[in-house]
This record gives sequence, C-alpha cells and structure tokens, in this order.
Amino acid sequence: MKQPPSRQRLPAWQWIGLAAATPLFLASCGGGGNGGSGQDELAACAITSGDGSVVVGSGLPGDPAAPEPSSGYRLGKKALHTSKYMVVTANPLASKAGCEVLKAGGSAVDAAVAVQMVLGLVEPQSSGIGGGAFMLYRDAATGKVVAYDGRETAPAAATENYLRYVDDTADQTAPKPSARASGRSIGTPGVVRMLELAHKDYGKTAWPQLFNSGIDLASKGFPISGRMAAALDGSKVELARDADAAKLYFDAQGKPLALGAKFVNQPYADTLRSIANGGADAFYRGDLAQAIVSKVGVTQTVSDGAPITPGKTTLQDLASYEAKRREAVCTTYRTRYMVCSMPPPSSGGIAVAQAMGILENFDLKAYAPTAIDGEGGKPSVMGVHLVSEALRLAYADRDKYVADTDFVPLPGGSPALMLDKSYLRQRAALISTTKSMGTAQAGNFGTPSQGVVDVKEAGTTHMSIVDAKGNALSMTTTVESSMGSFHVTRGFVLNNQLTDFAAIPSTADGPVANRVQPGKRPRSSMAPTLVFDLKADGTAGDFKMATGSPGGSTIIQYVTKTLVGALDWGLDAQQATSLVDFGAANSPTTNVGGEHPNINTANGGNDDPLVSGLRALGHVVSISAQSSGIGTILRVQRNGQAQLEGGADPRREGLVLGDTVR
Repeated sequence: MKQPPSRQRLPAWQWIGLAAATPLFLASCGGGGNGGSGQDELAACAITSGDGSVVVGSGLPGDPAAPEPSSGYRLGKKALHTSKYMVVTANPLASKAGCEVLKAGGSAVDAAVAVQMVLGLVEPQSSGIGGGAFMLYRDAATGKVVAYDGRETAPAAATENYLRYVDDTADQTAPKPSARASGRSIGTPGVVRMLELAHKDYGKTAWPQLFNSGIDLASKGFPISGRMAAALDGSKVELARDADAAKLYFDAQGKPLALGAKFVNQPYADTLRSIANGGADAFYRGDLAQAIVSKVGVTQTVSDGAPITPGKTTLQDLASYEAKRREAVCTTYRTRYMVCSMPPPSSGGIAVAQAMGILENFDLKAYAPTAIDGEGGKPSVMGVHLVSEALRLAYADRDKYVADTDFVPLPGGSPALMLDKSYLRQRAALISTTKSMGTAQAGNFGTPSQGVVDVKEAGTTHMSIVDAKGNALSMTTTVESSMGSFHVTRGFVLNNQLTDFAAIPSTADGPVANRVQPGKRPRSSMAPTLVFDLKADGTAGDFKMATGSPGGSTIIQYVTKTLVGALDWGLDAQQATSLVDFGAANSPTTNVGGEHPNINTANGGNDDPLVSGLRALGHVVSISAQSSGIGTILRVQRNGQAQLEGGADPRREGLVLGDTVR
C-alpha cells in the first residue's frame, strides 16, 4: 500500500474553508430552523477542528497527462450523514456558499447559483461564468426530472474548418498559436443563462442574494489552494500572452500566484454585481458582452506581439444565446432503479446508460471489491474487466452516433434504439470473460455511414445538491481545458469549449457528426446523474443517488464506476467515490488509477494482482494517476431514519456539507 501523501499544517485563520482530510474534522451546517443549538449556529457551514488547525492536501500536481492537475489522494475521508440537506462540490469555499443558501431555506437550484459564482473565483482552471454547464434537476413535489443545457455554441460565422484553418480559402494554415489558445476555441458561454432559466423555474431565494458569497470572497480575497496554484504555474507561458490574465494571476515579480497567496479579484466582484443586479442580460448584452467579444477578437499577444488568430464571435451571438430545457435520458437498471442522466449534446448520459444496460446482464455482485476499507477496497479483476468491456462498447456507439441532436439526429431520432434492452443484451453477448475485445465496433442501426474523429476533452468540475424539500440536483460545469483558452476578461476565464468539436469535418467514412457548424454545441462527455428507486408501475420513485464528475472523456468511466460501486457493490457514498478509478474508452487501454493507495504501481504495476490479472486477459493497462472529482449523495436508512450520505473525491479538494445529524 502507498503511504499517505505529505500534509501541511497551517493556522486555521489562513486556511479556514479548505478541505478537511481526516475524520478529526466536523463539517456541518447546523441550526437554520433545524433544531440546532447555539453551538451549531456558531459552526454553521464551517470547517473546524479540535486543535484549531486545518489540514490541507499535499498540493502536489498530478499526472500531466490527466485532464487537469491532480491534488493527489487524501486518505481517511469518511462519509458524512445529514438529515435534511447536503451539498458536495470540488472546493470547500464553494460548498460553504451552497450550504449557507440551503440553511437559509433556499432550493437546490439557488445553492447551485451560489456555488457556481464561487467556483469561478476559487478554481478558475475548471469552471466559471465564461464557460458552460449541464444540470439535471428533480422536483420532489411533482417527480419531474428536467435536463438544463447551458453548453456553449459556435458563432454564426463559424465554418466547418473554423478550428482547422485561419481562412477556408485565403489561409489554410492552423490557427495561431494553436486552435485552443486562439480566439477560435471560445464558444458563446452558456452557464449564466442556464442558471437563470433554472432559477426562474425552481428558485426560491431572490437572484441578487445568491451572489453575495462570490462578491465577498472576490473583494476580500482568499488563500490560493494547491490545485489553483498548480494550474496557474502550469499555464504561466500561455497566461502571460494575455494582459488581463497576467495582471490578475501574476505577482509583482511576474510570477504566477503561489500556494497560500492571498488572491483578490475586484474585476470579478464587479462582474458579479452586474449580473446580480441586471440578471443574465447584463452578461449577454451591453458592456460585459462587448468585453467578451473584444477579447475573442484579440489579434496579438501582450508578451511578445506574436499573432493570435481571432475568433468570430459577435454581440449578436451573445444576445441570441439560449439555454435549453431538454428531456433527460432515463433507463431502468436491474428492475430496482431508474437512472437518469444528460441527453445530447452531451454523450455522457447515453454512454453511461448504455454501459449500465450492458452490465445488468452480468452478476456484478459476484465480482465485488475485496478487503473493503474506507477507500473502497480492492477491485476484482473480473469486475474491472466487465465494466471496462461494457464501456468500450458504449464509447464505440458514442463516438459514431452522438452529437448535438439539433443538428445531427440520433439513430431512430431518440435515445430509444441505443438504449433498447434487447440491443444491449446483444452488445453484452460480445463480451468474453476470458479476453478483452481491445477495440469495439459500433452497433449498426441502418443509418448512413459517418466518420469518427477522436477528440480529447479536459477540464471541468461537479456539484451534487439535495435541499430540505428533497429536490435533487446534479450539475457538471466547465471551461474545458485547465484555464480554458487562456483569455481573461473582467475577472473571469473564457472557455476553449469549441475544441471539443472535431476539427476535421469528414473522413473517408462520411461526415463527422461532431463537426463544427454555426450555432452548434460541441459534444461533451459530462454526465450529471440522478438515480431513483423504481416503483412497481415502472416509474421513478424516491430519490436514491446523485453523482457526477469532471474528467473530460473519462467522466463516463468515473460515473459508471461510482454507480456500480454504490448500486451493485453496496459501498457507501464516500467508498464509491474514493474507489479506484477504472474503465476504458474504445481502445485497448484500460485505466487503473495509480494514485490510489490500494494500487501497487511498483514494477510498472506488474506486482499488483489487479493489474497483472487484467494484462493476462489482454488489457493494455495504464496506471497513470486519474484526476476525477466525483461528488456523491445517497439517500440511506441509518439509525431507523432516512438520511443523506455524502462523499467528496479525495483526489481533489472537495467537501461535503449539510445540516447536523443528531
């Protein structure tokens, strides 16, 4: 077993709000009309410890091949139990903001607004108001599940070669300095409009009040965490090209702000005040919109005057952006659960649903982890093999068929054919228990041939929230790669989401479904997921689970692993979240997260029975560190009462908060 990562002890005043990593700490939101004592009120939505200090993570960067810098792995996290409400995010300051809203009687959507405004400040490398998001929401009163689409869009002037050429005819060279770092990668941001739409539907707290935590933190400042510091350092060359980024994120000596440095972002506070007072229109029209368009159109760097290929986003692109309500992708699992996730333009929901539909044809309980501990135990060879093979089949269909359905319809015009139980049984029959298939073939739905181009996704963060009324929310939000496009305006990072499109519009097999088109939304792997008990009539019953993760295209693997861990293997919310990250896209490579303490990475992993067992079955096993950021809430029976049980990914700085359980 690995030893725990090194930990740094700092005064509570310096690190209040940062991640608790051991059972020593109390994370609670007492009081607020829930029968809490005066002492609970004092500690409401705060992190305290008996010795007056806060333990933070090692801050060591993770595998640079992972979608984002990793915080390593923090041993000893335990599931938190609450009685009425709970929030899990990837940053303790964001969890606190959401918890305060819930404590005051706000809805899950209200809390999500507050959380997002803080996340854009404390982890700008992952998400923010310059990016996009997908949200799944369950209204407890009606049982209705709504999917909200806040994905970015390509500008109206974009062509199929927008990411490929400076100009389709006059200059067929690549955008400079790269597609990502140019203005071409920046999609019209969607998260602010999406949150406003959801708030109009299900908000209880007045919109302006939800910005107070973000404004306060941005104005007064906070100490930079390990993940943010690592992200700034990793992107320092690119950020130096942008005057606004350099001014915001570099110190007086021109170096990226380091771990523990106090960070004040007054431009962001001013931006949040504008949105708080003027609603989403203040972002999509007027001065803020002009600032975005001007930054997208920048043509040269500040550091050396080198050219940057500008994007073609206009004020009209922002003014005409629409967030959308969509029908969630829902399917039954083992006649016990209803699993709901995000529809296109995310591919994550369909892929997760397909993988689970394939896996229900196998007795996964027989292949549960062994030596189960607080970190989720040791996965079995056959358990990892079956899940990975099911994922290969799901990714094959996802790669070929799924894109923005406003432009490219699914086979049969809906998810039904891809999630048909008989079809998934046929797919399950392709899985051998003695040998990995390596690379799977997509299913044949009798549709016209389409090309497939691999696109690497990155970035992202996740939140799971349940409020005191039982409304449940799962939301994944992103600026794409770490620090997005490296373009900054008015205190926030602009996304590089359009690089989630395939830069090549067609192959010898036909047009690529996920090619660039004007107004189109790039395909995503984000998979915010809600699970419900299945009622006798086949409809969704009581809330069972909320989960999701960042991780680019590996999100599908992280979410599937967590669902199987909780629903099939009986792990608690923290164990299922902490469990070794494993799975596969549609390639011979199977991921087994080497950052996990229950994986022996010595000798290239050959001394670990899981790794060697998979290799014996023909898997090409990667033991590179994984950087999931899973946030999970389960409804459980404990001490004779229904409670909420939460787990935050030990690979990041996440935290669970909620009302205190007696």
